Amino acid sequence: MQRLKDILLAGLLLGSALMTDAQSLQKFPAGSKVAFVGNSITEAGYYESYIWLYYMTRFPGERIEVMNVGIGGNTIKDIAARFDEDVVKRNPSAIVLTFGMNDSGYFEYNGAEPEKEADKKVAASREGFLPLVEKLKALPAQKIMMSSSPYDETMKNKDNYFPGKSKAMERIIAFQKEAASANRWSFVDLFYPMQQINLEGQKSNPEFTIVGKDRIHPGNGGHLVMAYLFLKAQGLAGVPLAEVEVDAKKKVVKKSAGADVSSLTVANGVSFDYLAKALPFPVDSASRMWGSDQKQSDALAVVPFIQDFNQELLRVTGLTAAQYELKIDGNVMGTWKKEELAAGINLALVVKTPQYKQAVQVANLNQARKEFESKLRDYYGLEFIFFQPRGMLFQDDQAAYDLVSKQAKKDWVVGGKIGAYESLRFPEVRQSYVNQMKLLVDMIYDMNKPKSHRIEVAALGTGKTK
Repeated sequence: MQRLKDILLAGLLLGSALMTDAQSLQKFPAGSKVAFVGNSITEAGYYESYIWLYYMTRFPGERIEVMNVGIGGNTIKDIAARFDEDVVKRNPSAIVLTFGMNDSGYFEYNGAEPEKEADKKVAASREGFLPLVEKLKALPAQKIMMSSSPYDETMKNKDNYFPGKSKAMERIIAFQKEAASANRWSFVDLFYPMQQINLEGQKSNPEFTIVGKDRIHPGNGGHLVMAYLFLKAQGLAGVPLAEVEVDAKKKVVKKSAGADVSSLTVANGVSFDYLAKALPFPVDSASRMWGSDQKQSDALAVVPFIQDFNQELLRVTGLTAAQYELKIDGNVMGTWKKEELAAGINLALVVKTPQYKQAVQVANLNQARKEFESKLRDYYGLEFIFFQPRGMLFQDDQAAYDLVSKQAKKDWVVGGKIGAYESLRFPEVRQSYVNQMKLLVDMIYDMNKPKSHRIEVAALGTGKTK
């Protein structure tokens, strides 16, 4: 695991080199409206949801909005065609644009002239991108180019093997980076760090991938890696959400970064009131994506997410008993040796803490919000994939429904979205979804405020703090 994380560091250094001439990416300020614009990987909604969850828990008083503006199957030409209606009308303050997976093609690489086909695909992608560059330049929003996650060409898997596709994607990434550099936009690299994770993991397990078994779509673990890389690019890594150190022998609070500590008492241990300024990030262990058994927690084996983004540190020195019991609000969290407490324990990993349970509630509401948003993206997907090319964008009458219903019987993409379209073609139904999402976000930003807790570290056995 450590070797994989070392390889990731090398990938991050490469990514830093790619950003040399681009504008450095900063934390989104309060009030930001961030549109993530891309293909099916973005439409899945998880990596951007995880980024928002980090902001919800780490910056509870700084409300932002993150918008999923992905549509499956899109190339940059498709994105450009829907850009005014689907992106600009949302009035984002920041636009994160990613493409390349579909642009680079698939089955062409198993044909007679794969290199020529790759040249055509890359040229078409560049040609489709250039007009959008001009549109982006005219907008006041912050622009962030983000490379695609990789196509896993190296995993042992007989399915979806398109040799040479990765090289074409790299050529697309090169002109994305050029545009970011020329226009002083930010650039975030997902491709190379994730590719290096795959290559290293495949040394011991040829079937390993942080993407998906189809080589294309990351599961929940891959999406957390994507969120990790984005947050890392924003310079947010390495700052504990809270760090408290108490010297029991001297009866003093030596450090209280990211938290207010008061009412310290020392008697056979220590106790104090603790009010953190943030919540821990609750890592999920469920597989939530169709066709993937990957869990969000799988990412922890390949990126130092806990070390970089989820440290709630408690350190107690000067203790004399061999072992101590930690209680929060009178409830036992566990027992630790005095040496472990002196070195420091990470409360963010203790899932029984009230602050962790509070963070889980936030995550559950965020997941509910995402599910409403996903249905809306199904609706917009049909509008731009099916209706826009036919000159029927937002027509949404019975004739439109009858036409798309016929198509759904022979087109699995349309068939997968027709259920949402059936009700969401009515504006009042769409508005009810928007209202529900806003209500959930209101609840989140009410629920995510940290609360004061009483922490007790009490000796087990006969030892005493002097």
